[in-house]
Amino acid sequence: MSSNAVLKSESPALIACTVSRDVQIFDLLIEDMEAALGERWGDLSFTDALTFLRQPEAAELEFLAVAMDHADEDNLEQIASIIGAAKRRDIKVILITEDVSPGALHQLLREGGDEFVPYPLPENELANAIERVLTPAAEMPVAPELQNKLKATGTHDGVVIAVHGMAGGTGATTLAVNLAWELVMADKTAPPRVCLLDFDLQFGTASTYLDLPRREAVLELLSDTESMDSTSFMQALLSYDQKLHVLTAPTDMIPLDLITAADVSRVMEMARTNFDYVIIDMPSTMVEWSQTVLEAAHVYFATLELDMRSAQNTLRLKRALQSEDLPFDKLRFVLNRAPGFTDLSGKARVKRLAESLGISIEVQLSEGGKQVAQAGDHGAPLAVNAPKNAMRKDIAKLAASVHAVNQAENAEARG
Repeated sequence: MSSNAVLKSESPALIACTVSRDVQIFDLLIEDMEAALGERWGDLSFTDALTFLRQPEAAELEFLAVAMDHADEDNLEQIASIIGAAKRRDIKVILITEDVSPGALHQLLREGGDEFVPYPLPENELANAIERVLTPAAEMPVAPELQNKLKATGTHDGVVIAVHGMAGGTGATTLAVNLAWELVMADKTAPPRVCLLDFDLQFGTASTYLDLPRREAVLELLSDTESMDSTSFMQALLSYDQKLHVLTAPTDMIPLDLITAADVSRVMEMARTNFDYVIIDMPSTMVEWSQTVLEAAHVYFATLELDMRSAQNTLRLKRALQSEDLPFDKLRFVLNRAPGFTDLSGKARVKRLAESLGISIEVQLSEGGKQVAQAGDHGAPLAVNAPKNAMRKDIAKLAASVHAVNQAENAEARG
């Protein structure tokens, strides 16, 4: 090894190396590497790493821990070359990053990074990352009945419908999942092709609500949308009852900014050209690509409840969108757990809420009770698990209305 490669010992076989501008900057990394590997690791600078990876000794390495901070973003090309050289020798790469932009991290993951860990290192996180890359869990094969058998067409011009919760627990995912299913069932003779995209990348539960597994294929697709084609997109989808087709959230929690507006735009366009309806379950957090979905959506539902947190968050969102000249008026507000027909005081509160926020509440969903949670736990839409549920009936009416409007517009366009 070159004199610039600092070895912890000559006798133990090296199975890993840190690669950085100066490893002393990442003192916690040194401690964690010693705790995990003892003396079976070495250290390389960015300059020496490529040279070492060409030497026979590199064949013994199992992984590299590439550490970088914001100052290293000017050196992304060299770091990407190191990752590429490691992958050609079947060496795993763990990225240790501090204050690195999502765009830079996204690029390095696309180049072949297997894991990333933020710096300062959370307790035991490096050891867990090492375990994951060296003993990757085999992904369970998808059951045949869950595999997407629908063929790509590329000829559709689907309607994009986004669902965004103004606060946690306002029923955004419940609405997205059940609206998607009700649209599938909206026409018995010619069922529409419906795709559900779970863009809540960290806490998305559409897969749970439909009893579908999460898959590594989703992260692979999102990490390289430039290479995505109709075949890879359709293969990443799972099917519920061979009627509703779902792109689940990734298996692991990933940063919302890991994907860009361009990535989101490509996925939406691919879905639109292969399906009649594209339902998007959005994260409640606003991110860079939220604007992309807002501008592309034909309908953007915002769920809220009759409480102060929903009102305050709606007001914050209104101010944010209007300050950026974004189309706040595209939002269609959906009140979940709406007052019953005879609850006159509740109806008055709804009216006051709408007036105080300067919005129109166009859809009201009845209180669904325990059956809503039970349907989610059982992994089935309300129409399957509780067809007579009041909330299910309201969502079915909404789906019928959406489909009727779309059919009328299509007929007008053809005529």
